[in-house]
Amino acid sequence: MPRWAIGDLQGCLDPLRALLRRIPAGEPLVFVGDLVNRGPQSLATLRFVRDLGERAVALLGNHDLHLLAVAAGVRPPHADDTVQEILDAPDRAELIDWLRRRPLAFAEGGALYVHAGVLPPWTAAQTLALAAEVERNLRGNHWQRDLATMYGNEPARWHDDLRGAERTRCVINALTRLRVVRPDGAMELKFKAGPGQAPPGTVPWFDHPARATRDGVVVFGHWSTLGHLARPDVVCLDSGCVWGGALSAMRWPDRTLLQQPCRPGAATD
Repeated sequence: MPRWAIGDLQGCLDPLRALLRRIPAGEPLVFVGDLVNRGPQSLATLRFVRDLGERAVALLGNHDLHLLAVAAGVRPPHADDTVQEILDAPDRAELIDWLRRRPLAFAEGGALYVHAGVLPPWTAAQTLALAAEVERNLRGNHWQRDLATMYGNEPARWHDDLRGAERTRCVINALTRLRVVRPDGAMELKFKAGPGQAPPGTVPWFDHPARATRDGVVVFGHWSTLGHLARPDVVCLDSGCVWGGALSAMRWPDRTLLQQPCRPGAATD
């Protein structure tokens, strides 16, 4: 059975409901992260995706990790967050517990799914293994402590001998924040604009000439200023729904594309 990959929701439930009416009932789904935040329906969106049960794989994005960190008391909320309703919900504990057990990477049918990107030296198998290391921490009894160490932009480069918090931080940054890299593979994590405005000497992570996943297909979201991108080796599904763009879904492996227009101004500024 094919599986539909769906771009960043960010609390935009109405476009998701409309999109799912165009997808045959029961066909499997994978959400490429950022289920919540910035949009108007974060609580309802989180409940809806959770209630899809085994039909859907939901990856963790940077906004989802931010919610977990705020819930754990290790990160203050941002002024433009729209997750307070989750934190105030009567089922908060159940929702947070469900969210922290979501994967950071998923592979099926020759496609590797992540929220943001993959570092050049990582193979698909290594990406999954490194994601699993972080997932074990998030699912463990000391997840709050581990989240407290995930913030920061260093180390910017991957080394196989990284250990502890530095190793975890590097993996999380790559899988949930990455957009561009330098020739040596170092992440430039402050950059958020479109690829045409990338800092001199950097390239989109998927254009690095030594990328070990080049022979496969990586499906990701996160980069709304890049927008929908469909190439033989990569597919970006963040078409800026929360900013009034569209919610994109791609059926794998035939790459059928569906896009649901989103209401302009869906995000809070």
